[in-house]
Amino acid sequence: MKSISPNLNIMIKACEKASKILIRDFGELENLQVLKKGPKDFVTNSDRTVEKILIDELIKYKKKYSILTEETGYIENEDTENIWIIDPIDGTNNFLHGVPHFCISIAFQSKDEILTGLVFDPIKNEIFYAEKNQGAFFNNHRIRVSKKKDLEECLFATNYRGLIKTKLNSRITGSAALDLAYVGAGRFDGYFQDNLNIWDVAAGILIIKEAGGVLNDINLAQRTNLKLLASSNNIREKMIKNINNF
Repeated sequence: MKSISPNLNIMIKACEKASKILIRDFGELENLQVLKKGPKDFVTNSDRTVEKILIDELIKYKKKYSILTEETGYIENEDTENIWIIDPIDGTNNFLHGVPHFCISIAFQSKDEILTGLVFDPIKNEIFYAEKNQGAFFNNHRIRVSKKKDLEECLFATNYRGLIKTKLNSRITGSAALDLAYVGAGRFDGYFQDNLNIWDVAAGILIIKEAGGVLNDINLAQRTNLKLLASSNNIREKMIKNINNF
């Protein structure tokens, strides 16, 4: 593996440990304990177990850092300028239904910047990561966003309700974090979505930036109801023109 920062090394080790739970539980779907948080929004015992493992591993090495997680919320520690942002399972509905498309997402925020981002798909054993000014990588290989310029050749990811009115060739995958990682790797050419949470996108934002992509400005202090458009610069304006009322 290329030279990486201590923080990224900690994040990778935490994901590797937590992923064993997801791989195990993915094969035991009928035995999962599930609670409903809201309409079409669920949490499993696996979410909570994975989140605890991630928190415990990260705190083991960085005791003073604060933490923001999907399930527990904000955990304020001595250092409030350095924050781990965690989504234990991005794509819980896929996980619940035996669809092998979900991931762990961890980002490290210092003050008002995301400095490190990691998206780990435990079923496919795929890891996407980026560090500020160091590039973006997939399984230790440098990645770049798509170079395509013709929208007819492009494939987009979204869960946007206005999708039915657009002519863009789009897919709804059920995992925002993986969608963004795929844009960074050139698998998707663009992504557009509203009503997002910061833990859904924090890691993916940096991966796309470091892969040469462009995004709208995101206020990291706004933790919910975020709107995001991401793509290469080649197709950005064309993509926006083809999304109604976004």
